[in-house]
Amino acid sequence: MVPRLEELVALRHEAPRMDTPGIGRAGMRGAAPSSLRGRGMEYAESREYVPGDDVRRMDWRLTARTGRAHTKLFQAERERLALLVADTSPALYFGTRVRFKSVQAARAGAVATWAALQAGDRIAALRAGEPAIPPAGGMRGAMRVLEALSRWYARPPADDAGLELALEHAQRLLRPGARLVVLADPQAAAKVPLQRWAALGRHHEATLVLLQDALEIAPPRRALAVASGGQRLHVPLQLAQARAQWHQVLARPAETLAQSLPAYGWRVHRLATDATASGWLRPARPLPPDA
Repeated sequence: MVPRLEELVALRHEAPRMDTPGIGRAGMRGAAPSSLRGRGMEYAESREYVPGDDVRRMDWRLTARTGRAHTKLFQAERERLALLVADTSPALYFGTRVRFKSVQAARAGAVATWAALQAGDRIAALRAGEPAIPPAGGMRGAMRVLEALSRWYARPPADDAGLELALEHAQRLLRPGARLVVLADPQAAAKVPLQRWAALGRHHEATLVLLQDALEIAPPRRALAVASGGQRLHVPLQLAQARAQWHQVLARPAETLAQSLPAYGWRVHRLATDATASGWLRPARPLPPDA
């Protein structure tokens, strides 16, 4: 099962509408400097303080360096960058209910792409193993990302270099305040050092979408035959010990990430293969009690 570009395009209707204040008729935010900082504003320059300036916007460093009071000026920022980071680890190319996790990752990424387009963002995407899809606005930017998603998630790339490398690349590309959406297998995400997650969550509007299959979350209470490394194994899931080990390896990583990363600025969503593509945009449900 592979994601089709036509399917990803059709998901446009599932994307939520987002506010885009300050956009004029030409489609660009204004660039007139202001001493007031609001949503969608970025630092422009500093000038000497004049009576009436907002003291909350004092440039204390420049004031100390020059010995004269200066205030910061801000201007409406240009199009914001929305970056999609795609995990392409082999564990994603699997599924037992409705679709593969890889297909659901592409679908979730498509919804994120359409939401970014509606917000007026420039859209980019990357995975570890090839150059990033460069930022672009409008339909051109959206279609380039959708084409990449349909290609990346059609089959496991032979040159996948891991999610941690992809996030390292993202950290170099992003400016503070950018939107970041990461599509990942829970086991791959759990291997990323917490310092990396913390650094990204501290400076960006960061969302992690964890793809899960029903078999990983709630396996049957009977012996299960699985293929691993060219061998066929029988897992005795009717035994409590085997079920506990299964949960520890396949379900616990997502639970741990959902519990820990919000403290570092991340929104964490778990998306099942049989859910709607926009299901991760809804408030996350509380974690179930441990088995």
